[in-house]
Amino acid sequence: MKKVLEFKAHDGEIEDIALGPDNKVVTVGRDFQCCVWQQDQLVTGLRWHENLPGIPDKAYRYQACRDSGTFLGLGTVTGSVAIHIAFSLQRLYYVKEAHGIVVTDVAFVPESQPGRELLGGHEAALLSVAVDSRCKLHLLPTRCSLPVWLLLLLCAGLIVATILLLQLAFPGFL
Repeated sequence: MKKVLEFKAHDGEIEDIALGPDNKVVTVGRDFQCCVWQQDQLVTGLRWHENLPGIPDKAYRYQACRDSGTFLGLGTVTGSVAIHIAFSLQRLYYVKEAHGIVVTDVAFVPESQPGRELLGGHEAALLSVAVDSRCKLHLLPTRCSLPVWLLLLLCAGLIVATILLLQLAFPGFL
């Protein structure tokens, strides 16, 4: 093996590292940060005081990470578990103290046939393992969204309705 790239990712030790799609790397460190990297460039990151205001940095720290390509699963030293959108780090799921103590690892259920059976109608499933000798399954509900064509149709309908109402209110409007 030959070193290809070296850069300072965190102040202090790195707790966990995960490889994601498009040559992205996710790291969590003892400096209370979770970072997404493209080569040696920081793409985006999370810090406790920005992500969860009111919870002191010193009480929580990211401990484990996994990137499924679409989602980023995180575990903390206090037993909390979260799922974020991988590219924007928007939080979709969070369970405070899902475990009694340190989450040592997280893993997404694979997209195989048995994995799909376990998912049921959910968008993703994350397994978390902790020092409390428990393994828990976290199911991310499928998000509801409108198709773009329906959204455009609704916007067009609103514009037509507004014009008709203006015409009724002000007869010489058009």
